[in-house]
Amino acid sequence: MDFLNSFFQFNLDELPFVLLTLIIAFTVHEFAHAYFANKFGDPTAKLLGRVTLNPAVHLDVLGTLLILIAGFGWAKPVPVNRDNFSRPRLMGIIVSAAGPLSNLLLAFLSTLIYFAIVHLGMPGLDSNPRVFEAVRIFFNYMITLNVLLFLFNLIPLPPLDGYRILEDIAPTPLRRKLQQFEQWSIFIFLLILVLPPLRAVTITPLYELVNTIAHGFASFAMLIFQ
Repeated sequence: MDFLNSFFQFNLDELPFVLLTLIIAFTVHEFAHAYFANKFGDPTAKLLGRVTLNPAVHLDVLGTLLILIAGFGWAKPVPVNRDNFSRPRLMGIIVSAAGPLSNLLLAFLSTLIYFAIVHLGMPGLDSNPRVFEAVRIFFNYMITLNVLLFLFNLIPLPPLDGYRILEDIAPTPLRRKLQQFEQWSIFIFLLILVLPPLRAVTITPLYELVNTIAHGFASFAMLIFQ
C-alpha cells in the first residue's frame, strides 16, 4: 500500500476521498472530546449537542477548506469546563488526549479493515479494478490523514490538544507563565509554517513519522492476515 509523503498533496480527482476522510476524522475527534468531558461530569458539550457523530455539528467550513489549501485546519472546538471535573488536571488530560487518540485508533482500525478486505476478499472487488482502486485510495487517506492529525494535534501550541495536555501536566507557576505567551502562539505557529528552516525541524518530521507509524500498522496487519 502506498503511503503519502504529505497529506495535502493529492490529485484533484481524489478530492472526494480527502473530504470524506476529513469529515470522519474531524467528527470522531471532536466527539471523543465531548464524550469524555460529559462522562467526567462536564455537561457543557452535551448541552450544546456535541456528544454526537453528526458531522454537521462539528465541522467548520473554513477550517476544512484550509486543511486542503494550506495543510492545516480545524473543526469547531468542543467547549470544556474543567471546574466540573472531580479531578480537573487528570480528567483534563484524558479529555484533551481523547481527540488525537481517536484519530490514531481510526488509522489503526482502517489498516486492519483494508488488509482484511485485500486478504480475505470482498464480493465483486477482485473483478472490478476501479472499485478496488477507490477502496485503496480511501483507506490510504483514512490511515495517513488520521495519523497526521494525531501527531499534529499533539504539538504543544495553543489551541492544539498538545498544549492543553502540557498545561495540565505543568506545575502551577509554569502553567501561569505558559498562559502569558498564549497570545503569541498564532504568530509562532505561522512562523513555523512559513519559514523553511523552522518548518524543516517541526512540520516536516511529522510527515516522516506518519509514514513510520502507517508502515508499522501495515506490518502488524500483515502478521495477522498473512
